Amino acid sequence: MEWIYLLIAGLFEISWAIGLKFSFGFTKLVPSVLTVVCMILSFYFLALSLKNLPLGTAYAVWTGIGTIGTAILGIILFKEPFDALRILCILFIICGITGLKLLSS
Repeated sequence: MEWIYLLIAGLFEISWAIGLKFSFGFTKLVPSVLTVVCMILSFYFLALSLKNLPLGTAYAVWTGIGTIGTAILGIILFKEPFDALRILCILFIICGITGLKLLSS
């Protein structure tokens, strides 16, 4: 169950990172409120996952999920650069997350 909590935490991390862009520096009310709610939920589910997962593993996976999701959505939503090196770096992060998951007891 802790890995599911960690996945949910990572998805909320993606949400709040994207929400920061839409909040325009917390100057737009609705996106700002949604961003803060996603932040709280992200930390809550991360905390739940830490009951049974090692801190280093959980934190690395959480930030990795957020990084990958935010990079992909940045490309899709905000027309950020899309090139082979960027994709290669995302693949390295995926390899690292997979390795941490496989090495976790």
